[in-house]
Amino acid sequence: MPQQPTVLYEARDRKAYLTLNRPETLNALTLEMASELAAAVARANADDEVRVIVVRGAGRSFSSGYDLHRYAEQGVDNQGDVWDPIKDYSSMRAATEQYFSLWRSLKPTIAKVQGHAVAGGSDVALSCDLVVMAEDAKIGYMPARVWGCPTTAMWVYRLGAERAKRMLLTGDTISGTQAAEWGLVLEAVPQTLLDARVEELADRMATVPSNQLAMQKLMVNQAYDNMGLQTTQNLATLFDGITRHSPEGRWFMEFAQQQGFHAATKWRDAGGLIPNGGGSIPTEAEVAAL
Repeated sequence: MPQQPTVLYEARDRKAYLTLNRPETLNALTLEMASELAAAVARANADDEVRVIVVRGAGRSFSSGYDLHRYAEQGVDNQGDVWDPIKDYSSMRAATEQYFSLWRSLKPTIAKVQGHAVAGGSDVALSCDLVVMAEDAKIGYMPARVWGCPTTAMWVYRLGAERAKRMLLTGDTISGTQAAEWGLVLEAVPQTLLDARVEELADRMATVPSNQLAMQKLMVNQAYDNMGLQTTQNLATLFDGITRHSPEGRWFMEFAQQQGFHAATKWRDAGGLIPNGGGSIPTEAEVAAL
């Protein structure tokens, strides 16, 4: 059987729709999906009829982040006992650049977020120029607690230092409503109005000539580049690899391999103690008691 594309592409009415297409996993990210997403962005940029790109998730969630069943529980792409930091950096830097093609795209990008845009899924959403969320959707970067650092670094550029620290020093999630109040995303609307609001916004921009859209976007993006965005992403990507190979990162992977990633992420996200240097794995009873 041919493999189903992880990113679907559709173009109509001067808009391209890029759909993350692993709904059975809440659109959990893979390195293959990152590559397909970048290819879809390039396709939209090459289409003279397209002026605006809308990124969305199939099913009930935008994206739940990286596929931890694959990368933590099964250890796919795990380097084993000896970690090659440059090999790791090269792989994750490529994925970051592929997600960030949404930011670098000459055509404006809008993320439509329902359900969740968490962990790596928040990297994808926050790489878009504009983010519109359902009021009850959740956004956050839970791997900041263990086993991750947001490689796009967009939390600080969108929120400022203090609120970025508030999110990344706790790994908490916030609702679409709060994200809009904080200025992390453009706006939040009731779930029933999400499709209509994104279409309204995209249609408004799609009446502007493509060269005008590109020049306005390039001007704003240049200000971020002047603030050191590229350098910050380089450091964040290196730190991401370190977090997955630190004693605590290896503890988390062992936890996931012993009890499954659902148990490991439940312990992490619910506030279970993550010991410095690793240590013993919580028992199933301890996880259930959270």
